[in-house]
Amino acid sequence: MPNTLCKSERLDKKKVIEKMFAGGSHSFSVFPLRVVYLPVEGLEAPVSILVSVSKRRFKRAVKRNRVKRQIREAYRKNKHELLQALQDKEQQFAVAFIYLSDRLTDSVVIEERMKTALARIREQVSL
Repeated sequence: MPNTLCKSERLDKKKVIEKMFAGGSHSFSVFPLRVVYLPVEGLEAPVSILVSVSKRRFKRAVKRNRVKRQIREAYRKNKHELLQALQDKEQQFAVAFIYLSDRLTDSVVIEERMKTALARIREQVSL
């Protein structure tokens, strides 16, 4: 799989999103991220992601978009081990990354936390 984040890897199915937040999904926090994930079937990619930054946290769209870009980039760089684990188990996951902090964070910090979050998801897959 190339080192890109293509359209099929973005979560856009309304029913799956509603199912994730209605209950039955797993979640944990690695500040400044909250990760919600759910095993699903019928997706085009092994992992589909959703990135959310609340308007309550950042009023200006420029800052919200910057944080979303940072999260997507951190995921794109570190997704390969998770994808490999899911392909070995033949599973598919829907994952949501929700930004919790009121302040902008350096990309290096977000990338470290993303690595930790993806490792925790990978542990759950291997169980």
